[in-house]
Amino acid sequence: MIAVQEALQYIISHKKSFGTESVELLQANGRILAQHIVADRDFPPFHRATMDGIAISSTAFHAGNRNFEIVDVQPAGYPQKELDNVQCCMEVMTGAVLPANTNAVIRYEDLVITDGVAQVQIEDVKKFQNVHLQGTDELVGNVLVQAGAKVTPAIVAIMASVGLSAVLVYRLPKIAVCSTGDELVDIAHQPQAHQIRQSNNYMLLAALQQHGISAPKYHLPDDPEAMVAQLSVIINHYDAILFSGAVSKGKFDFLPQVLQQLGMQTVFHSIAQKPGKPFLFGHFENGALIFGFPGNPVSTWVCYQLYFKTWLYHSLNIPLPVKKAVLGRNVTFKPLLTHHMLVQLHYDQGKLIAMPVDTSTSGDMVSLIHAKGILSLSAERDFFAKGEVFDVWMF
Repeated sequence: MIAVQEALQYIISHKKSFGTESVELLQANGRILAQHIVADRDFPPFHRATMDGIAISSTAFHAGNRNFEIVDVQPAGYPQKELDNVQCCMEVMTGAVLPANTNAVIRYEDLVITDGVAQVQIEDVKKFQNVHLQGTDELVGNVLVQAGAKVTPAIVAIMASVGLSAVLVYRLPKIAVCSTGDELVDIAHQPQAHQIRQSNNYMLLAALQQHGISAPKYHLPDDPEAMVAQLSVIINHYDAILFSGAVSKGKFDFLPQVLQQLGMQTVFHSIAQKPGKPFLFGHFENGALIFGFPGNPVSTWVCYQLYFKTWLYHSLNIPLPVKKAVLGRNVTFKPLLTHHMLVQLHYDQGKLIAMPVDTSTSGDMVSLIHAKGILSLSAERDFFAKGEVFDVWMF
């Protein structure tokens, strides 16, 4: 049995690079950029009106002119027009190019327009008021988004604005999810009194989808020969395989010996932690990694969050989702194990507060609904005081 930090170091040492791929713009949402996004023109690309109104020369206003004859209109999306007489004005629409020989926009709300003449009703006009100046956001050639950023809808908009119909992203690993156990039936079936429906595999599949990974699911019976037959094929097609169940000391927990029979090298099997003590991690000669999570839902979820995601985030160069949080109440935990505690999170006076979620056992699936993170308490202590600050792993 090894310590949590030692287990994490082994996990990180097995990080991989899966290369890059070009995907269409809308396929990039949620993916990790493998290229910088660079401005192909100034942002904005021209002096841009930010209000509907009239464009004038502020020099004419400061010289005393308050009545400006409207001589033309500058719509958005039209080439720049030129105001020949600075004692006149031009109507201008939000988003339009500022007409040549003008340098200020006065809102319609600050005007009275009669017979084609706009009378200014405000006392002062500043140069370039209500104008978004060319290049004030970014200049052509500047990096708008760094490689390594996770693509969001806002980043999609930026990529569209610089004309990227496709973008280079880090390739995602190929993952498979395997549930185990004769007590499990598919969700479409009515379980008998001694059976339960599969759920951990669906939880893992949904969690992977949050990272853009679409994984197939398999189910292994409690039969070593059947396991060997299925796994001998599965291990040759995926970068990592996530198992739920059959890794403990039960009489029908055949998975570790079957995987070893197929050639798996065990990195570790058992961590000094609760929940998730029997967690199994290994690898095959072809590079396929094995994450064997204990079958109880909380154990599966905690091990997925802390260990698989650590491997995934390091492989894809994603920052780990860790923040500082204040413990919301006293906690006592007696066993000399690292205690991975599910917590609710909220802010109070600018501080992130972690409040323990009460769970009955590691099979308490309902508790996962209320949890927003994991706070890991050291095996070297048994009392943790309200107000202490700890790292919290955010879901």
